[in-house]
Amino acid sequence: MSTNRPFVLSIAGFDPSAGAGVLADIKTFEQHQVYGFAINTANTIQTENEFVAIQWTELSFVLQSIETLFEAYEIKAVKIGIIPSLDYLKSIVFLIKILSPKTKIVWDTVLKSTTEFDFLNIQNQEDLISILNQIDLITPNYNEILKLIPTEKKVEISIEMLSKYCAVLLKGGHHPTEIGTDFLHMQNQFFRLSPNNTKVYPKHGSGCVLSAAITANLALKQNLLHACKNAKSYTENFLLSNPTQLGNHYV
Repeated sequence: MSTNRPFVLSIAGFDPSAGAGVLADIKTFEQHQVYGFAINTANTIQTENEFVAIQWTELSFVLQSIETLFEAYEIKAVKIGIIPSLDYLKSIVFLIKILSPKTKIVWDTVLKSTTEFDFLNIQNQEDLISILNQIDLITPNYNEILKLIPTEKKVEISIEMLSKYCAVLLKGGHHPTEIGTDFLHMQNQFFRLSPNNTKVYPKHGSGCVLSAAITANLALKQNLLHACKNAKSYTENFLLSNPTQLGNHYV
């Protein structure tokens, strides 16, 4: 096994089309010259155009897999993708921090119809805050961030609230006025990450690729701003790779 590459881990769903989930993450990790591990939170039946079904992995199985990998390897960074509940996520995040407090954690807040669990009750808001306090970055898009906070709040206020606990990269793919522009919020710091090219082809799994690239860059000891900037450039090349929904990966 390679000894000159940092170890990184994807904890996410299995997409048989390989456009999203752990397969997309592993492709991204390899292109960034980090050694990628993967733990499935779910098996799915889907293509790049259709989501058919999902079967969740038992939490105990996921936790045992995490313990096994962390006992054997020094994992520098973890990317977390689709999960069925906040309790499930909390168990994963807290176990990682017990096993390896210095490991960086990126949560790609994938909130599809099967995972739109209620963030808005008081208990879940408290759980969410306790989780965010242990995470380095979340990467919601414009639609997902509205599900992380009470719906009557404006997006700007929501980001300000969330960035008190961890860094927030608001992805610009669904932005109503600035398509492709990402916004990185780190407590009292704010950065606008403009795209190099807005004439790209939409891709299944582009959010997975972006968060995986950030995770790899953090494992390579880049600071968060540069990790996000470099991941954005990588993802743009991925979006430009061909006109289909399934992209190709390039360094």
